[in-house]
Amino acid sequence: MLQIICGCFARYLPISFRSKRKPSNIQCLNNALSILLSSCMGSLKREFLELLEKDLEFRYAVAGYLGLSEILKRLDIIAEEQKNLRMEQVSLREEQTKIWMEIVAIKEEQKSLREEQTKIWSEIASLREEQVKLRMEQTRIWMEIAAIKEEQKNLREEQTKIWGEIARVWEEIKALREEQVKLREDFNRMLALIDRMDNRLSRVERTLEKLTIDVEDEAKSFLKHRLRELGISVELTSLILPDLELNIYGASEDVCVVGEATVRAGVGTLEELMGKFEKLRRGYPERLRRRIILVIYASLPTAELVEEARSRGVWLLKATEEFHRPEKLFIEV
Repeated sequence: MLQIICGCFARYLPISFRSKRKPSNIQCLNNALSILLSSCMGSLKREFLELLEKDLEFRYAVAGYLGLSEILKRLDIIAEEQKNLRMEQVSLREEQTKIWMEIVAIKEEQKSLREEQTKIWSEIASLREEQVKLRMEQTRIWMEIAAIKEEQKNLREEQTKIWGEIARVWEEIKALREEQVKLREDFNRMLALIDRMDNRLSRVERTLEKLTIDVEDEAKSFLKHRLRELGISVELTSLILPDLELNIYGASEDVCVVGEATVRAGVGTLEELMGKFEKLRRGYPERLRRRIILVIYASLPTAELVEEARSRGVWLLKATEEFHRPEKLFIEV
C-alpha cells in the first residue's frame, strides 16, 4: 500500500523535482501530503483518509513511515529543552534582577563614594589651606626665633658688659670698704674728740646757765633800782606761759615791764622780744597794762642791736652802761 501511495505521489511531482537528489521519506510524505491537499483528487484523498481512519495497521505504518514517534520524542526533548530554557530564562531574569539590584546598590555606593570623595577633597583643600597657614606661621616662628637669637646675642653682649661693670663695682666696693675702714677709724677718733668736746660744752653750758641766771637776777635787781629812780615801783620776775617765756616781767596798776636778759645780744634778740610782746598782746591781754616798757638787758650787745633799739624805741642797757634809753620810755596801748 505504501508503495502504491508513493507511486501515486511520484506521478504528480514535477520532472525537475524528480530529477533532483532522492528525497528522504519525510520529505516525500510532506510533499505528497502537500500535493494531495492542493489537488482536487477528492476520491484519493477520501480513500486515503478512510484508510487512515479505519485501518489501524495502515495508520501505524504511515506513522512509522513518517517517523512520527521520532518526531514526538524530539518534540518532547524540544519541549523539555524549552522548559529548561524558560527556567533558565527565569533564572537569568532573576539573576539579571539581582544584577540590576547590585548595579543600583553599586550606583548608590558609588554616589556615596563620590560624596565621600567630595568631602575628602574638601578636607584636603582645608588641610592644604591649614598647611599654608601653618607654613606662614612657621615662617613667622622662624623669624621670631631669629629675632630672639639676635636679642639673645645682644643680651649676652650686654651681660658681658654688665659683668665687666660688676667687676669694676666690686673693685670700687673693695676700695670703698677700705675707705670705710679708714673712715671708721677717723670716726672713732672724731667720737672720742666729740666726747671730749661734749664734756667741755657741758661745763660751758653749766657756766653759761649759771651766768645767765646771774645775769637775769642782776637785770631784775638793776632794773628795779633804775625804775625806782624814775619814780616807778614794780616787782620784776620771770613769766612762763604755755607758748612763751619772758626773762623780765612786772606789772603794777598802769605800768607793765616786758624784757629779755642775756649776756650777748644781737638783732635776733630784739626780734624775739617783739614777737613775744605781740603774742602776749594777742593771747594774754590781761597780762598787759596801759603803759608798756620794752627793755633788753645785755652785757655785750652788738652795734646793730643798738641801732635797731634806737629805731624801735626799746630800752637797752647793762649795769655799767646805758646804751639807749628812748625819750618816750612808755608805749601806750
